[in-house]
Order: sequence, then structure tokens, then C-alpha cells
Amino acid sequence: MSKFILGIDPGFAILGWGIIEVDSKKIISTNWGAITSHSSEKIEYRLLKIYEGLTQIISLYKPEEMSLEKVFFNKNAKTVISVSQSQGIVLLLSALYKIPIFEYTPLQVKSALTGYGNSDKQQVQNMLKLLLKLEEIPKPDDAADGLALALCHLQTNRFI
Repeated sequence: MSKFILGIDPGFAILGWGIIEVDSKKIISTNWGAITSHSSEKIEYRLLKIYEGLTQIISLYKPEEMSLEKVFFNKNAKTVISVSQSQGIVLLLSALYKIPIFEYTPLQVKSALTGYGNSDKQQVQNMLKLLLKLEEIPKPDDAADGLALALCHLQTNRFI
């Protein structure tokens, strides 16, 4: 029996997501994308767009687990606040759909995929492409990050 893992790179303008389907000891399918909004839209409608987009993804794939990038503090407080609001939507959906959620830092994702916590984005994306046998690196980068989060969860918890 297969199971789906949904990885989410929380963002406000771009929320990246990636899903992997695992059957026994192998990954049998992947998909990814991004939910986008424009800065000219009111904040409440941007959050609604994230909510509705993720609700569609959850309804379509019915993931058994979700992985989310931990929000970390940076110098731009406005960015931290908006990303935290996006993360709140993800956490709410996790509770509403009773899907266990696991958080990973960028360092943990890099370590899980490349074996080195200070890998750059290109190294992580190349390893993602190699491990998932993809023809090309997923675009936008946020979608690749979402897929990397799903794979990190899989690697970290040794489902395969």
C-alpha cells in the first residue's frame, strides 16, 4: 500500500509544495508546484489563496504526513511575519485534516539530501533530481524546496 508525504516550503508570495508517493521500499511518483499571490492583493485574500490551494492538494493526494520548513528569524521582520502567517495556514490544515506534521530546518534538509548541512541550493537541487530520477530540477525553486522537504522527511524517518 502506498502513502503520500506532502512537503511545504511556507511563503507568502510563493508557497512551494512537493508530494512523493512511497510504496514499500521505493518512491513511485512525485509532483510539485507553487501557490502564488501578488503584493497588490489584500493580505486576507492572499492567505485565503494559500488555504484553498493547499486544501485542493490535500483533497487530491490525501497525504498521510506533512513536512514543513521551520521558520527562522532573519533581519527582515516583515518577511518573518508573513511567512509565519503562511505557516499558520499549513498548521491549521494539518489539524483540520488530522495529518501529522513534522518541521525541519534548512540545515536538516540539506543534511538529509546531501549529507552536508552547508550545501548550497544548487547542490541540494541536483541531489533532489538524482534521488528522485527527475529529468529536470523542479521550478520554481520554492516547489523544489517543497519536494526536498518531503524527501527529507522520508529520509529522516527511514520509510524506505
